[in-house]
Amino acid sequence: MADPISFVESQSHANAEPKSKDVIGRFELRRLLGQGAQSKVWLAFDPRMEREVAIKVMRTVPGSDEKAVAQWLQEARSVGRVKHPSIVPVYEADIHDRQPYLVFEYVPGLTLAQTLTSRGPLPAREAVALMMDVLDAVAVAHVEGVIHRDLKPSNIIIDKTGRARVMDFGIAARVQAQKDSAVAVGGTVGYLSPEAINGSQPVPSMDIFASGVVLAELLLGRPLIQEADPYRAMYVVASKQLTLPDDMPDGVDEQLRAVILRALALDPAMRYADARRFFLALNAWAKPLEVAMGSTAEPSGAASSTLDFLLRRMRHKSDFPAMSEAVMRIQSMAGSDKESVGSVTNEILKDVALTNKLLRVVNSAHFSRGDSINTVSRAVTLVGFNGIRNMALSLVLLEHMQDKAHAARLKEEFLRSLLAGTIGGELCASARESEEVFLGAMFQDLGRLLVQYYFPEEASQIRNLTQAAREPLSEAAASVRVLGINFEELGVGISKTWGMPESMQRCMRKPVGNPPSSSVHDNLERIRWTALAANEIADVILHNEPLQALAKVDQIGRKYLHAIGGNSHDVRNITERARLKLADLAVAMEINVSPGSPAARLLGLQDVSSTATKTGHPNATDGNLGPFELHATHAVADVSAPTSGHSPKVAETLAAGIQDITNAMVEDFKLTDVLRMILETMYRALEFDRIIFCMRDPKTEVMSGRFGLGQGVEAHAKMFKTELKAATPDLFGIVCIKGADTMISDSSEKRIQQRLPPWYLKSLNAPAFLLLPLQIKGAPFGLIYADKISKGALELDEKELALLRTLRNQAVMAFKQSS
Repeated sequence: MADPISFVESQSHANAEPKSKDVIGRFELRRLLGQGAQSKVWLAFDPRMEREVAIKVMRTVPGSDEKAVAQWLQEARSVGRVKHPSIVPVYEADIHDRQPYLVFEYVPGLTLAQTLTSRGPLPAREAVALMMDVLDAVAVAHVEGVIHRDLKPSNIIIDKTGRARVMDFGIAARVQAQKDSAVAVGGTVGYLSPEAINGSQPVPSMDIFASGVVLAELLLGRPLIQEADPYRAMYVVASKQLTLPDDMPDGVDEQLRAVILRALALDPAMRYADARRFFLALNAWAKPLEVAMGSTAEPSGAASSTLDFLLRRMRHKSDFPAMSEAVMRIQSMAGSDKESVGSVTNEILKDVALTNKLLRVVNSAHFSRGDSINTVSRAVTLVGFNGIRNMALSLVLLEHMQDKAHAARLKEEFLRSLLAGTIGGELCASARESEEVFLGAMFQDLGRLLVQYYFPEEASQIRNLTQAAREPLSEAAASVRVLGINFEELGVGISKTWGMPESMQRCMRKPVGNPPSSSVHDNLERIRWTALAANEIADVILHNEPLQALAKVDQIGRKYLHAIGGNSHDVRNITERARLKLADLAVAMEINVSPGSPAARLLGLQDVSSTATKTGHPNATDGNLGPFELHATHAVADVSAPTSGHSPKVAETLAAGIQDITNAMVEDFKLTDVLRMILETMYRALEFDRIIFCMRDPKTEVMSGRFGLGQGVEAHAKMFKTELKAATPDLFGIVCIKGADTMISDSSEKRIQQRLPPWYLKSLNAPAFLLLPLQIKGAPFGLIYADKISKGALELDEKELALLRTLRNQAVMAFKQSS
């Protein structure tokens, strides 16, 4: 049978073709973005995910081979599993009225074809940079066994950040083990490789050839192959070696010409062995790996190029984009003056594993009341935005750096950084400075930590150079020799891409020169010196036996006496207190190290001196609620959720939340904080998709949404309105008036649909939802709405329902107490 992708696209006549405002599946078509002989691409709206998408609709004819279409769907879905920042992802693939369609991320911007039309030839460095984005993506796809087969300027778009992104893996194919079956020619004439024209099975060399053609076209501003007749064009490609014109534009030297010609080799064996080597060849032309050392200013041009090269290498690792996104999200939520407890809580709750680990860490802290903390809302209220931010960032780094082959070394680097942060926080008298120093000290050696994870072989080479018997190099010099950039520049550069504030980036740069000989009054400089002292102490503890380490800690205390504003004895006690806290953190984070290993020295509680034990005991702290008073409270360790990523038992989480809320209500409390804790407890326990708290407006008698948790909940809350005095109340109005707790397991039932208001059917429209009305003396004043977007997913037993009612009653009680 012919290749299924080509089979589907080869059908030339459509059934009733879709029009604007039509619906394909659940997607609402908005406007036509483009069309070709075999397909049309629409801008559409996905009401479920509340986002715009691009939909490519294939044209088919009656009687299409169902087996071919089914195989096409399987191929398309496999392509959707390839993830990379420079690949426009395939969200879904399906069939509607016999028409197969693909759903992509919608990326506003110009394609390379449109860019060439408007601008003409591109400067050599710009063209090469764009092609490196493409090759970085193609290399990852090839590792997953996916060949694009139709790389061309119209299938590459430049997004708003200037990154080139590869679109339309619609005719992509997986590399086949069978080499003897014929395949139909797929792709576009002018970009087809000789082997593709000859009907070979899909192989990576086809994409390498097409990439070379595209790069040549970007430099020339016109097609490389000038044959008007498509059959003549295919004959030329299949039988002759392509060449570049003698009069290439300025900037295209012999080295770049040679790189492109190798990609265009007639014989696939003479091309680059893989897309990654083509990428590296372009990088070697554009970005020589050399950098000046020792500067605290911005990186030189060469260093910047090297940083970009290393970032590209990291981005093709599947976890780096995810980690970067998490870090940026956490940093932004704590860095804005507009953030509230609700928005911070909502961001953290999006990541179940992070939520559970964060609660474990919070419950390892020493609080004078000994309360257990079971909701993120209360944790944020008690610890503060920055404290939660610091905990969350630590957990994100740990969560993503799971590498069995290098586990011991990674744990050592991570714990060393965490100890430095903890020591730095302890060295500060100011709670605000403590939080800043914690993060600054922990991230001061971010470059070293990331290199150990992403480039373990290079990390080993750097260590060997620093430990050489003859003429050992400093770590900075060794990292420049191996990587082309020192650890500090790498760490600061990555922190920029993560959106870290400029003050944090400056803190990550170690101050140079001799330590201050008098008190430091500039806050930022004091933080930088404190972070440096904390890192030196952490290094000493990691690399020395306990007694030697304590003596060296005293020396560091004297060295940085004026910078940190203490005395050497204080520094020793602070260090031991920080080690105690690190041991507690390791338990909460479930970090295990081998006895006798260097990492074990960081947690060696048995080695604490008797003096330090007396003065550094957890109970000797000042009761500060900052995030760094972290000591084990094993009695509550089991209250928070397990770290496997799965929710705990429903009743257990509900009961823990009820206790948390009770603890909050025995003291002065803010009504909104308690309400958010109630919503969060329900949201986590029952894994609702959205939950909204509604309030009655006494003037209009309208019950309207105020705030909530879940995807897109802010917009949904604004639309949630039900008139309590309507002549014919809707379902929500009836529930509020009667005070009847209601669970709808299937909202598609006719009698339910008839009582749902139009605004609900157009927005939330969940198949299953729960309603808990709030009344005082028989009069409704509030409503808790919670839903699931999967039909039949909402089930409750009597105990769970009773606990939910208890939470609802706590909300009523909170209103009574606050009024």
